Amino acid sequence: MGVSVDNFLEYPIQSGFLVFVIGGLALLALYHLFLYFQNRDSLYLIYSVYITFMILSQNRQITDGFVNSAFNLLGGLRNFFTFYTEAYYIIYFFFAFKFLSIKKDFPRGYKFIRYSLYVLMAYCLVQLLIFIRTGDMTLNLNLYYIFVGLILILSVFLYVLIFRSKRPLRNYLITGSFLLLIFSVWSLVVYLRLVNSGKPTEASFSLLYIGFIAENVVFALSLGKKQRLVMEERNVAQEKLIVQLKENERLENKQRKKLQEDVELLHAKVERDQLERLTIQYEKDMAELKLASLRGQMNPHFIFNALNSIKSFIIENHQEKAVYYLNKFSKLVRLILSSSMEKNISLHDEIEITKLYVQIEKIRFDDDQFQFDISIDDHITMQTTKVPALIFQPFLENAIWHGLSSKKGLKELSMDITLEDDHVIVSIYDNGIGRKQAAAIKERKVLKRKSYGIALSEERLRNFVHGTSEECNIQIIDCTDEEGNSTGTRILITLPVSTTQKPTS
Repeated sequence: MGVSVDNFLEYPIQSGFLVFVIGGLALLALYHLFLYFQNRDSLYLIYSVYITFMILSQNRQITDGFVNSAFNLLGGLRNFFTFYTEAYYIIYFFFAFKFLSIKKDFPRGYKFIRYSLYVLMAYCLVQLLIFIRTGDMTLNLNLYYIFVGLILILSVFLYVLIFRSKRPLRNYLITGSFLLLIFSVWSLVVYLRLVNSGKPTEASFSLLYIGFIAENVVFALSLGKKQRLVMEERNVAQEKLIVQLKENERLENKQRKKLQEDVELLHAKVERDQLERLTIQYEKDMAELKLASLRGQMNPHFIFNALNSIKSFIIENHQEKAVYYLNKFSKLVRLILSSSMEKNISLHDEIEITKLYVQIEKIRFDDDQFQFDISIDDHITMQTTKVPALIFQPFLENAIWHGLSSKKGLKELSMDITLEDDHVIVSIYDNGIGRKQAAAIKERKVLKRKSYGIALSEERLRNFVHGTSEECNIQIIDCTDEEGNSTGTRILITLPVSTTQKPTS
């Protein structure tokens, strides 16, 4: 017997209204699953799973058509509709925790509800195992009613926290949940009235399905709003970084212009030998200006990645990690700015900058997959031994970005600093993919960025020993195994120790 379109709410299952609701919810679930893979935000995954179990809880109502055939793939799992209902009730709590940062704002209340949920999850699992073993639907329903009572008690505790929350998006969660509650209670009242009158109860389910739609429309809007707020915050941070880089460029141009004017003025007033000395000094100043610019900008990719990583910790509520790395980042910037005022700094300060730089770069890697070790000869006087400022950073950057970032498995980076014949020998080793494979990967890239870090370091080492009889050198060694396969790259940097810096015996 056909069903009139005018009465589709009265017969939601036969008229296809339920299929329409399930289809809409399925699209929402797939869309937010896609957002999870795009943004790696677990909130979207939790919401997608929440909708999925909501759909599964209604599978028993579909008895024909394509959707019924799809549900039939579940086999005997279709009978677990009470378990699916319990599951989406529980997942709702974890969605609310993540959406409103309940753990951060109310840690004690969060801990109580979370542990209570773990107990309920164990209860549901026992209930499911009993049903699988006995197949007794009556017992299963009785256990389900106990679950509903317990979940209502926890809901009261949760909503006390939600109403106390100061988060701007809390009204979305309250509105969506309140709409579902209204339609659920309304559906129950209509259901009981139809049962008492001996009439078919199918019409009461339409109200529940409308509640599903209303709640998920509000939740979807709230997630869109949250995503927009995150994007706005990210854009503001990028705009500030661009403004700072432009200001650095302006200051660099101003300083260069001033130096050029000073040299031109002196060029007309001094004799040839004085002019030669000034020209040499000018070239050295320009080299130091390039270095100061490099320190001031310190690889915009590195700064941008570090700030983005810290921001992601804040967004994902990893407060301790965010504070830890923000302290490391601020200390590194402070040391770089301090060292930019000096041509040479102590080996102690250079090692401190090196450690901070590597610790921040490690944010991009799993700590268990990245190891950094540094070993220093006890005979080296760290405070009096001088080295060019930021001399090790370009080599460490190359090792991490070109050697280790493309390597799978354990990534090892080490520094060994020894004293040999009045020279400090610095060995930097990484077990990365090697220079040959790194060059091949770089060649395949569409955008090829030429690196000047190593060349600038060599020039600065020459300036470091300029006017002395000492020598500096940089040696790059490709490490291989017995079969000729690359096992990494080693950099050897030889620095002189002046008589005023030699350790006492």
